[in-house]
Amino acid sequence: MILWKRTLRTPSSERFLAQREGKDVAAVDLHYLPSGHAAGTVVLFRDAHWKESDVAALLASLDESMLPDVDLAQGSLTYTVVHADIWGTFEASDSPPDAAVG
Repeated sequence: MILWKRTLRTPSSERFLAQREGKDVAAVDLHYLPSGHAAGTVVLFRDAHWKESDVAALLASLDESMLPDVDLAQGSLTYTVVHADIWGTFEASDSPPDAAVG
């Protein structure tokens, strides 16, 4: 079972994390458009061992649990789905990054 957590919200966007058995397994960024539609990017974390056949149920779960104003079935919600590795969290810094030593 997937548990959804909202991690960020602005007037025109939201970010969600999907968790299974206490581990992060996917992230979704949604952008609400002036037309009333929403466009999202879904990142499936590779180490969660997703199969392509799992995607429809995952998207339906988010739609039903967290998105009352848009609807995947009615075409007001579209997604791009990416399957990827997490490399880390990077933040802006006042100091330049370390130069590569070669």
